[in-house]
Amino acid sequence: MKNYNIKTNTKKLGCFFIGMMAIATNVFSQQIIKKDVEIDAMVKEINVDSLRQNMTKLVSFGTRSTLSNQSSNTKGIGATRAWILSRFNEYAKSSNGRLTAFIDTITYKADGKRVNRPIILGNVVATLKGTDPNDKRVFVISGHLDSRRSNEMDSVGDAPGANDDGSGTIAVMECARVMSKHSFPATIIFVTVSGEEQGLLGAYFMASKAKKENWKIEAVLNNDIMGSNNSNETNIIDNTRLRIFSEGLSVTDTGKTATQIRNLGLENDGRSRQLARYIKEVGERYVENLQLMMIYRNDRFLRGGDHSAFVENGFAAVRITEMNENYTRQHQDIRVENGINYGDVIEHIDFEYLRKNSGINLANLANLAKAPAIPEEVKIDVKKLTNSTYLYWKAPKTGIVKGYYILMRETTSPVWQKKLYTESLDMSLPFSKDNYFFAVQAVNETGNESLPVMPAVGR
Repeated sequence: MKNYNIKTNTKKLGCFFIGMMAIATNVFSQQIIKKDVEIDAMVKEINVDSLRQNMTKLVSFGTRSTLSNQSSNTKGIGATRAWILSRFNEYAKSSNGRLTAFIDTITYKADGKRVNRPIILGNVVATLKGTDPNDKRVFVISGHLDSRRSNEMDSVGDAPGANDDGSGTIAVMECARVMSKHSFPATIIFVTVSGEEQGLLGAYFMASKAKKENWKIEAVLNNDIMGSNNSNETNIIDNTRLRIFSEGLSVTDTGKTATQIRNLGLENDGRSRQLARYIKEVGERYVENLQLMMIYRNDRFLRGGDHSAFVENGFAAVRITEMNENYTRQHQDIRVENGINYGDVIEHIDFEYLRKNSGINLANLANLAKAPAIPEEVKIDVKKLTNSTYLYWKAPKTGIVKGYYILMRETTSPVWQKKLYTESLDMSLPFSKDNYFFAVQAVNETGNESLPVMPAVGR
């Protein structure tokens, strides 16, 4: 009996372990984070050597001051713009005619501030046309191509501007290089703007044009100073974190809209803030060893960037910037002073960090441009008092939808905490609308999500 029991128990134990191994194998084979294989491959195609090659050429133009020479083939902002255009046109050869590029110019008169004579202001713009003629959405990635000396009016002395903002410019170019080989339902614009150091001139030129011509810009990812990994003063060295600056409320949130925001407690849910949350989630999905830090400001303390021009024109826009800035390398003439090396030179660029930061941009642009449009008329039912929540909406105007995600978070949480899936156009949740915020995203077969939509009051 004793031997039988041992034999029987051993047999049962063996079956138990086999069963547990099968369960464990199944668990570990599951994909916890779902990635679009096309986007994952694109992110991995971003190349340090490509970034370095383009950066080396960019800093070779001496100065890229907006006030610098525009007729030389080798020096100044004119030569810089022409070279960037040539790179975009090279990438266009792999796009089957979908990528087109040009220099968008305007004559800018002396303004008595940072422009002391009339100049030709030019942005280098490459447009990857969407494949769906009914999809009018536009997604923009930007960096500024101009640089500056300690004196912003000095248009002659060398100003390599490797990080400010050679890093953003090269990231835009690298995204264009990789993404031009692929197609997306929505349109993506890659732009390197001029005049940032003279007062965001190129960005205001583009943003004003977009508003006047009613471009359907849904997101602007502005990259400025995002290629160096260390700070002065604190001497922190870190290439594992990246900041996203976003405003909480839009300049368009006035009148009844502002009253509604106050009544519903949505001061932290403006379109730019929602975009920042989206960038954090998608970026960390595709890029390893990089944490995105959301900063609740439109920009650094009392400072500004090109995204501000789009924000002020009513578009959702954010600034993407390295975690630890080094002020001995911003707006500084190249020199050695008191044993400190000043100047924004290529030797200070961390190209692995720049690769990861470029990947954040690419992953988000691709995910947005592949996703369906946002759900329409998202509402939350308030016709009676309940301890539950009922949401309903209409299908997006464009895109093939597989289903919808209901996003949910506590009112104090900076990011979405739950993601519930449905293929219906409504959902009842056993959570009180008094205690949580909700939003709805459309999602397609490959898992590409639209931007979230906060519900309006429905009765």
